[in-house]
Amino acid sequence: MTATTTPPQLPEPPGPPGTPRPPRPKPARLSPVDVVRTGGSGLRSRPMRVFLSALGIAIGIAAMIGVVGISTSSQEELNRRMAALGTNLLTAAPGQSFGGDTARLPEEAVEMVGAIDAVESVSAIGKSDAKVYRNDHVPEQETGGISVYAARTDLPGTVGAEVVDGRWLNAATGRYPAVVLGARAAEQLGMYASGPEVRVWLGGRWFTVVGLLAPNALAPELDSAALIGWSAAEKEVGFDGYATTVYARVEESAVTDVQALLGATANPENPNEVDVSRPSDALAAREATDETLSGLLLGLGAVALLVGGVGVANTMVISVLERRAEIGLRRSLGATKGQIRTQFLCESLLLSALGGLGGVALGIAVTAGYAGYQGWPTVVPLWAMAGGVGATLVIGGLAGFYPALRAARLPPTEALAAA
Repeated sequence: MTATTTPPQLPEPPGPPGTPRPPRPKPARLSPVDVVRTGGSGLRSRPMRVFLSALGIAIGIAAMIGVVGISTSSQEELNRRMAALGTNLLTAAPGQSFGGDTARLPEEAVEMVGAIDAVESVSAIGKSDAKVYRNDHVPEQETGGISVYAARTDLPGTVGAEVVDGRWLNAATGRYPAVVLGARAAEQLGMYASGPEVRVWLGGRWFTVVGLLAPNALAPELDSAALIGWSAAEKEVGFDGYATTVYARVEESAVTDVQALLGATANPENPNEVDVSRPSDALAAREATDETLSGLLLGLGAVALLVGGVGVANTMVISVLERRAEIGLRRSLGATKGQIRTQFLCESLLLSALGGLGGVALGIAVTAGYAGYQGWPTVVPLWAMAGGVGATLVIGGLAGFYPALRAARLPPTEALAAA
């Protein structure tokens, strides 16, 4: 039996001139899912490097989200407090006389201010020279910065003061040695409750602590004050009877008008010697200061984000150098430059997205923790979260653009030979 062999296949002879050549095969197209899967496989092969690069992005985003979130939470708390306290409180206090001395409000100042049609309520306090101590053994110079004020019985309703323990002065206790302590004054004196047996040494005699106040944002001078009745102050500690601060709660629509004429009403003879203020303006000014600080911290967060972007670019450049064999092999098997470029650009975007999402989560956690510690509502604007993720994608695209171009431009033979 003779073995038969198959003759070799010879290429078909070229056709006559003018015969069209067969079309070249088109490279396979990568679907979006394939692109993401291919980019993700590159990240999974270097988990520690990916983690460290994403961490740089996450720190920058977390700093920015945290600053915006804490600032917004603080603003929300301020708005809540302002809504509770009101922005329609005005104060009138004696300023400086023409000769440079401390001026004095007339004794009728409170009644004259109360006569203004738009004034809903009016009250006053008057500073005394008396000092208050925990007991009669404390050295005289150790006052702790606590001031003693005579106070009218209608003060809490006008300034929005809240009694957290005990009760406020009334017509009876206001004539006897009874005192209400502001929040900071009570803390400095070591008073955490009121009662018949709780006393402080005030003006050279014992006063019974009948109440403790909560902190008051619109009248912070009350926080470091010991408040006694107007009659008791004149009788027990030599108070002269002149008000040093007049508080007026006015109609919301008439705040500006009343503010303009409050000085002339409180002291008609010398209106230029009256300092008129709106306590809520001070809170707004403090908020503006907080916004300036927030802008500085946002700048630092942007710098951290830029550093994270540099880390992503460095990771992608090293990845291209390490994976030249893979690039050459894929090119030899028919992958186009565009597919190689898309693969590495997708890796960069995925890496940045991981850092961005982690940074947003970390920023929200920081905001919630700080706001919870301060007792504020936790507010993180949606635009800040979306902007954080969007910024990371932009950074990732810019950081991965050059490495992607470099990978696509590697000739297959050079890439395989270098590997």
